[in-house]
Amino acid sequence: MNTHDLKLKSIAYRKTILEIIHRGGAGHTAGSLSCVDILNVLYNHAMNITPANFQQVDRDHYIQSKGHSVEALYTILADQGFFSQEDLLTQLNQSGTHFVGHPTRKVPGVEHNTGALGHGLSVAVGLALAAKLDDKSYRVFTLLGDGELAEGSSWEAAMTAAHYKLDNLIVIIDRNTLQITGRTEEVNALEPLEEKFKAFGFAVQQVDGNDVAALAKVLDAVPFAAGQPNLVLANTVKGKGVSFMEDVKVWHHKVPSDDQLQTALDELTAAAAMLEAAV
Repeated sequence: MNTHDLKLKSIAYRKTILEIIHRGGAGHTAGSLSCVDILNVLYNHAMNITPANFQQVDRDHYIQSKGHSVEALYTILADQGFFSQEDLLTQLNQSGTHFVGHPTRKVPGVEHNTGALGHGLSVAVGLALAAKLDDKSYRVFTLLGDGELAEGSSWEAAMTAAHYKLDNLIVIIDRNTLQITGRTEEVNALEPLEEKFKAFGFAVQQVDGNDVAALAKVLDAVPFAAGQPNLVLANTVKGKGVSFMEDVKVWHHKVPSDDQLQTALDELTAAAAMLEAAV
C-alpha cells in the first residue's frame, strides 16, 4: 500500500475508533488514536499476518502489550477481514460479547490475551526465542505503551532479548508521553529512554510514530543490526488527528458526546478531503 493510501486508511481508522467507542460507551480513546498509524503500517505494509495464514506457525506474530488501546487493534483486524465490520460496530462492550476492553484470543486475529501491562514484551521474547531454537524465519512484533515501562518485567524481558540476540524481535514503543495520571516524566521518569535500551543491548531507531511514510521506512530496515533486538521509539501525540483531544490527559479513556463525535468526524473528513485534493 502506498503512502497516500496508508494516510487515508489512518483517517478512516480514526473515524471507526471514535464511532465504536461512542457506541460502546467506553474505551481508551486517545491512546488508540496515538498508536493507530503504527498498527496501520504494521498490518498493511510490514507484517505477514492475514486471516488466511493466521493458523500457520511461520507467519509473523504480533503481541499488543498496550492492551488498553484495543479499539485500534479491533478496527484494523476488522478491516483485514478477521471478522465483520458489523460485529465491530455493534458488539464492543455489549453484554456477552468477546469484544471487550482488552485483547482476548476469543476475538479472531488476536494472538494473546493482554492488558496486564508489562507482560507483552515477555511473551514476545518467548516467541522470538522459540523461532531461533526451532530455526524458523518468522518475526515477532510487539507494541508497548510508554507508561508500562514502569513495570520491571519489561526490563527483565529486554535484558533476556539482548542475551539471546533476538534480532527477529521488533519492539515498538508508543511514546506519547502521557499516561492516565499525567506525564510519564512526572509519574515515573523514563528518559533518557533511547540510551537505556541501547544499554540493554538493543539497536534503536527513533521515528515520528504518526508519519506512515517514516514508519514504513524504519520497519523496512529491520533488523537494524545483526544479533541485536530492534527497538522502534515511535514519538506520537496522544489523541492524534482530533484537535481537541490531542495531548489532553482527560481523553485517556473519555467517551465523546454526540456533539464531540460529530466535530471529530467533521475534522477527519476535512483532512481526508485535503489529502485527496493534494494528489
